Amino acid sequence: MSGTVIAVCGKGGAGKTTVCALLARALLLEQREQPLLVIDADPCGGLGIALGLRPRRTLDDVRRALSAELAQGADLAGPLAAAEHLLLEAIEEHDRLCVLAVGRPEEEGCYCKLNALLRVAVETLGRRFPLVLVDAEAGVEQVNRRAMRAVSHLLLVTDLSVKGLHVAEEIRAVAARTSDARRVGLLVNRARPDEAAALGGRTSLPLLGAVPEDAAIRAFDAEPRSLLELPSSTPALCAVRAAVLEGELGAGLRAPPADGGSPSD
Repeated sequence: MSGTVIAVCGKGGAGKTTVCALLARALLLEQREQPLLVIDADPCGGLGIALGLRPRRTLDDVRRALSAELAQGADLAGPLAAAEHLLLEAIEEHDRLCVLAVGRPEEEGCYCKLNALLRVAVETLGRRFPLVLVDAEAGVEQVNRRAMRAVSHLLLVTDLSVKGLHVAEEIRAVAARTSDARRVGLLVNRARPDEAAALGGRTSLPLLGAVPEDAAIRAFDAEPRSLLELPSSTPALCAVRAAVLEGELGAGLRAPPADGGSPSD
């Protein structure tokens, strides 16, 4: 049985990666005993910087290892059987947080093969981990290539621009035919609640809420420091927790309360 797979998508520059890092922090604050797998699916590797984690092996390393086996005349069944083992080897563990980065191919050309392996990774690891969080590449390409086919929750991030909202709507439209996403929500980044409400009135996307401008985020980015070190009272982090985990999109994401109480910070 597959676990929950959350994909964070949106226009480049909307703050998608920062929101993904904040959501990872929020999920870890839920004090789940089970691990959280985070996949940095953007070849630029921004999530690794935001989390302060640089995996030594990447999904592209796995792709090249499998390609080498095929080039040497191996039967197709062999490399495919080894794929899951290689994927697990590429994951780095940091307490309850497990990280896999897609990496960037050294050779020129399109990312078709890497996106195909990303789809395999999301589907395979989604069956092994109860909760997977994917920071998708900006735009619609990975969704259109069905790399996000196994996604169950689609978190769309936009800024206050018309373009940001348009890209979010395009991603939702493509995901409707290329993914298994059952829950979809729009989160407006770097905005006040009234600004988010005004933007939400111009779309049929379910509005989750707004994430405010936050001096702590800017300070951490400037050093840089891992957003996993943010205090639990940080406004942007609190906004992500409230909008995503406590809203309709977050059904099933929150850890069950211990002894009938609320999850502790």
